[in-house]
Amino acid sequence: MSNNKKFEYDIEKALHHWTSFPFVDRPKHSVFVCLTVVLMAYILWELAVVTWEQPLFYILGIMILFIGLAPYFVPTRYYFFEEGLLVQYPILKVEKLYKDFGFFYVDKSGIMLSTFKLPRRLDAFRGQSIRFSKTREEREAIIEFLKAKVGKRY
Repeated sequence: MSNNKKFEYDIEKALHHWTSFPFVDRPKHSVFVCLTVVLMAYILWELAVVTWEQPLFYILGIMILFIGLAPYFVPTRYYFFEEGLLVQYPILKVEKLYKDFGFFYVDKSGIMLSTFKLPRRLDAFRGQSIRFSKTREEREAIIEFLKAKVGKRY
C-alpha cells in the first residue's frame, strides 16, 4: 500500500457514501450554537482578560471551543468500502478498517463504531462516530452493511 493508507480505496468505487453538514442541515440548532459560542466567548473574555489579565488563556479557551465544535461547522463526507471506511473532513482524512471495531450502536444522530467488545464510556474517544445526512436515506442500508462487516450490534 502506498501513501500511508490503511487500505486501498477509490472514492469513485465507494459502496456507500454521503455528506453530513449539521450547520446547514439544522438551521434552528445552528442559531442556538452560534449564540452559545458568542456567549462563551464573552464569558471567557471577561474571565480571562478582564479579571485575570491573561489574554493567552482567552486564546487557548477559544481554540479549545472551536476545535471541539469543528465537526458541527464543516461538511463531513463518509465513504464505505469493502474493507474499511473513510471519513473526510476539509483538512483531515480518517481511515479505519472494519476489523478494528468490536461492535456498533445506533444513536440519535448516527452510528458509533466502537473498538471495544462491550459498550464503554471511552467509545467517543476511541471509536468512530458516523453522522447521518439530513434525509437519513442511508440509515437502513448502512446498518445492514455494518452488521455484515462488524457483526455485533447493541
